[in-house]
Amino acid sequence: MEVKKAKSAGFCFGVKKAMETVYQQIEQNQGKPIYTFGPLIHNEEVVKELKSKGVEVVDTVEELKNLKEGIVIIRSHGVSKDIYKIMEENGIECVDATCPFVKRIHKIVEKESAVGKQIIIIGNDGHPEVEGIKGWSSTPAIVVEKEAEALEFSCKSDEKICIVSQTTFNYNKFQELVEIFEKKGYDISVVNTICNATEERQTEAKKIAAEADVMIVIGGTHSSNTRKLYEICKNECENTHFIQTLGDLNLDLPKSVRLVGITAGASTPNNIIEEVQNYVRINF
Repeated sequence: MEVKKAKSAGFCFGVKKAMETVYQQIEQNQGKPIYTFGPLIHNEEVVKELKSKGVEVVDTVEELKNLKEGIVIIRSHGVSKDIYKIMEENGIECVDATCPFVKRIHKIVEKESAVGKQIIIIGNDGHPEVEGIKGWSSTPAIVVEKEAEALEFSCKSDEKICIVSQTTFNYNKFQELVEIFEKKGYDISVVNTICNATEERQTEAKKIAAEADVMIVIGGTHSSNTRKLYEICKNECENTHFIQTLGDLNLDLPKSVRLVGITAGASTPNNIIEEVQNYVRINF
């Protein structure tokens, strides 16, 4: 039996940067309170490990306002403009670990909304990255995730629209939704802000899943990009498993299985991927 692991599986550039930032702060500021605004990445194992090193999570704006000292690290998903203002007003030291690809979207949205364009974000409403992007628009941004929402959308015929995307959105779905907007005949500018690493990861996962008898997708239960990988793989390979750690894997493979594929989300540590890969190789 062959085990095929996706080359693109695991930490993306933005997550690596955020992880390096937090460990650097732990080393340089021993004894000083360190917080992340929201979980640093969508992986419970990583959050538990950081907590063991004294890094606490601030989950709400109210909690942030009540902080009197310490360092707050902005996670890779980014935050709205208002969050920076709150920290500045409260004299809280801010260390920004926002993914550069997300920062680029903030700049686009800030600039395009300032000239009066209607901002449409293709993504998952309520996701921290999308919430952060919304907070850089000077006019109320609209989030579209499904075909029905795109079909229902309407605005004045002379209104200009700027469309951006959540960095981890499904590339094919993004193209389909953009097509619906373009057919409406509005004055639209489209900026494909899906991260290259996301496109590459989704394309590779689809290819491996199409060949595999069994597919394993590893990632945090709250990870949006891992859920999308699971959906893509499930469409290609019915026998697809979504797990967070090796402990979640309950495999009983028949002898007819020839290829097991493995991929992982952008916030999955390499040691968890290797553990799953080694287990499958040794036990089956």
